[in-house]
Amino acid sequence: MGIANLSYEECRHKRLEENKKRMEALNLPLLSQALLHSSPSKSSPSKLAKPRVTQKQLVVVRRSSRIAKQSAPVYAEVVVNRVVIPRRISNATDLSNRVYSSDEARKNAFERAERLQSGLETNYPNFIRSMLPSHVSGGFWLGLPSHFCKTHLPNRDGIVTLIDEDGDEYPTVYLARKTGLSGGWKGFSVAHKLADGDAVIFQFIKPTTCKVYIFRANSSRKDSNSNSS
Repeated sequence: MGIANLSYEECRHKRLEENKKRMEALNLPLLSQALLHSSPSKSSPSKLAKPRVTQKQLVVVRRSSRIAKQSAPVYAEVVVNRVVIPRRISNATDLSNRVYSSDEARKNAFERAERLQSGLETNYPNFIRSMLPSHVSGGFWLGLPSHFCKTHLPNRDGIVTLIDEDGDEYPTVYLARKTGLSGGWKGFSVAHKLADGDAVIFQFIKPTTCKVYIFRANSSRKDSNSNSS
């Protein structure tokens, strides 16, 4: 009887019988039974890891016998007074009245100074300095020619006395490393109303004593040596 003449139930029953025979041939029923009755006897070692136990032990610290005989140091709080350096307060320089000379006026003052310089005694070293704004206002720092300083002036800091044509003396601080005049120069500059463009001759009659001749860039102001103007 062919499969086409069988009823649905008969076909299903026949397939079940065939599948059963195939399973028995592969020993699948025995394997399934073994899996059902098997149970884990022990849990995985990794899941039952023992907790780490940290043991603390007291140990004796070895100390030097010399230090052990000394008494334990006593630490106390010490109040340290903070050193406060007072800020230097300087009066602001009023630059509103600063006068700048023209190149022509600067050149004219320098040429007049050169005429007097040519008649000075050669035994006394000298040089001409044309005044700049930084020389006569603001910082009041006068830099001197470095070659002149190394040749004729002391190689250490000291006092250089400036003498004007009236014979008045003005002590100034000479800084050898910076080759210039610092403290005291402002007093001389203000007293003689030096301005930008003025030409000044510095004639050293001694290593730390200097005669000063002033030539004004502004024609309305008289030179210190008026006879040579």
